[in-house]
Amino acid sequence: MCQLMGVSRSAYYNHVRRAVNQEKEARHEEMLEAVRNITRASHHTYGSRRIRKAVNAPGYPVGRWKARSLMREAGVQVKYRKKYKVTTHSNHKQPVFENKLNRQFDVANPDQVYVGDITYIWTREGWLYLAVVIDLFSRKVVGWSMSSRMKARLVCDALRMATWQRQPQEGLIVHSDRGSQYASREYQRLLKIHGFLGSMSRAGDCFDNAVAESFFGSLKQERVQWRNYQTRYAAQQDVLQYISMFYNSHRLHSYLGYRSPNQYEIETEKLEKVA
Repeated sequence: MCQLMGVSRSAYYNHVRRAVNQEKEARHEEMLEAVRNITRASHHTYGSRRIRKAVNAPGYPVGRWKARSLMREAGVQVKYRKKYKVTTHSNHKQPVFENKLNRQFDVANPDQVYVGDITYIWTREGWLYLAVVIDLFSRKVVGWSMSSRMKARLVCDALRMATWQRQPQEGLIVHSDRGSQYASREYQRLLKIHGFLGSMSRAGDCFDNAVAESFFGSLKQERVQWRNYQTRYAAQQDVLQYISMFYNSHRLHSYLGYRSPNQYEIETEKLEKVA
């Protein structure tokens, strides 16, 4: 065939090899650009495991070692993570709930078990306090509230938001630490109105509420520690953006098979409809 085309066999195969090499080089450059884009979108928080999963999604099957190699070649790095202390103000004489959750963090269906907690964020205007409510099924933040004061209303507003958004049924377990806000009459009255069951960690045991602590660790390590908030409003807007536009929508969770909370809930709902 090569002779019929007026081309020698060696010239033909050299042409084929060059075409194949050019295609490989182009694909390699596409993968490098994909790594750079994913790194920017994740605000430099993804290590090789999440990079591998994210790169695989658009059709570039790579292993973890290849992902590391691509990260080095692309010149991207993961941000250094600081350690944060867990603070719980549970030195009060208000009534507390028994630990109904008992570290059973694997939940089969949505809106069966919520966990809540409070953290604080420094701004030039002073502290901004953040309360969140997380659905253990998908690790999605389903309610949140922020204020300059750490009062009972802070945690109540977060739970009210979760209730309004998700419409959970009576019997929902809502777990928290033993902080005075969660032991307050206002909060306990809110649980009773909706028929929710309160649950609290053992005294001084942060591991009983590990999922909420993990979220705060991600928020601070991936976003807050890299910011210098001039105002509480600026911090509030940044935290809202992190929760709604990144964490719930795009952040890959190893627990969820490297899917985001929103993606996990959508895929689970589709499977249930098929079944």
